[in-house]
Amino acid sequence: MRISVQEAAFDLGAEASSFASGHKDMGAIVTFTGVVRDLARGDLDRMVIEHYPGMTEKALEKIASEAQARWNLGDVLVIHRHGALEPGDMIMMVATAAPHRKDAFEAAEYLMDYLKSRAPFWKKEITRDGADWVAAKDEDEDALSRW
Repeated sequence: MRISVQEAAFDLGAEASSFASGHKDMGAIVTFTGVVRDLARGDLDRMVIEHYPGMTEKALEKIASEAQARWNLGDVLVIHRHGALEPGDMIMMVATAAPHRKDAFEAAEYLMDYLKSRAPFWKKEITRDGADWVAAKDEDEDALSRW
């Protein structure tokens, strides 16, 4: 298991290749990458993501450990960025390795749902008209409730 909370950009191809390379006994590798999406009106300048160092990593380690206990996983990777990010920048990556695809897909979805609704990150959208904190969405809570 590897958890990384970082300001620096990551190389998706290199991370996915590195994650997959050591898992010859796994039949499935699932990856997901979240990207900063522009607002519907097209005026997002940047998103600023804040976190509490130490607390955030512990929370992500806990949920990754829970995923490993719940599904038959060989490995888990979670990368989440913080700081100022522009539309099109990668925010996060989740990767799971499992003997079979069902476990890999379900565990990856579980981790993504958790990251979206419960992980201790705070997001502020900056536009030419000002700044607003991103509020929790009902659909994100609904997605997490299925687990």
